[in-house]
Amino acid sequence: MKKWVKSLGVVAMAASMIIASGCGGEKSSGGSSEKEGNELEGKTISVVLKTLSSPYWKYVEAGAKAAAKDLGVEVNVVGPASESQVIEQVNMIEDQINQSPGALVVSPTQPSTVVPSLEQATQQGIPVLLIDTDAELKDKTTFIGTENFTAGQEGGKLLASKLNKGDEVALISGALGNTATDERIKGAKKALEEAGMKVVAEQPADSDKSKAMSVMENILQNNKNIKGVFVASDDMALGALRAIEAKGLNIPVIGTDGTAEAVESIIAGKLAGTIAQNPYDMGYLGVENAVKAIKGEKVEKRIDSGIDIITKENAQERLEFLKSITKE
Repeated sequence: MKKWVKSLGVVAMAASMIIASGCGGEKSSGGSSEKEGNELEGKTISVVLKTLSSPYWKYVEAGAKAAAKDLGVEVNVVGPASESQVIEQVNMIEDQINQSPGALVVSPTQPSTVVPSLEQATQQGIPVLLIDTDAELKDKTTFIGTENFTAGQEGGKLLASKLNKGDEVALISGALGNTATDERIKGAKKALEEAGMKVVAEQPADSDKSKAMSVMENILQNNKNIKGVFVASDDMALGALRAIEAKGLNIPVIGTDGTAEAVESIIAGKLAGTIAQNPYDMGYLGVENAVKAIKGEKVEKRIDSGIDIITKENAQERLEFLKSITKE
């Protein structure tokens, strides 16, 4: 059975959850009045995400709320209206700390900016768990997220399986210095070169769909024999695909993230595949391990939330799952 169908045994509950979204700072809560032992009595787990307004973060929120219901703990989920509101996220973190939560689960938008606030939490004895994005925080309890190098490797292998040895390929990365997308590109490049492909172009597109379209146009202009493309995010992959289709070409494009839009494109026979992260599981594991930390149980310092390889064969199944966990 596929991992996203299991989803830690809580998909059915996630399907009935209410996902909050709005145009200002956003907040939602979930949980149960039934407590799991004295350690959790009166304890709330604060979850601060990069935003609550995008599908990806709604999946994370749904996972956190499912864990709250399963484990009988109160969870307070907050996040700014957009990922660009870095200072707003810092303010939200500090507000949650002032409420003395039992644990703090955070996905830092700009890690270096939030570290001082997170240090305040650890100094007060509040366990801090990071999800999706890591930060240089000395006393963090754990980091839960994707092994991005591995995700890139799997993407490279998938692309290579559709090509012939010696074919020329292109790589499109995120913003320069973005650790996650940089690692994905490194993994893909390694896998492609090991399979005998020639990487003839590698350019950043800043995780922007429109910019990726322009970057792909330039790559095609300068490299007439491109036979495949690996892209470090689904948004960029869809942008690159537009440029390829505009030229009337049929070049397989592999994305990364597993967004609903990308999965729909795969079903339609356009995008060749994507390496999906598991944001729902990140949210669930964040709360699950926060409960362990509150209870004084051992928590691994690094928890891999896993990846799934999505192709046309399993895309419909994936899409149904994504819809189920964001259903009103």
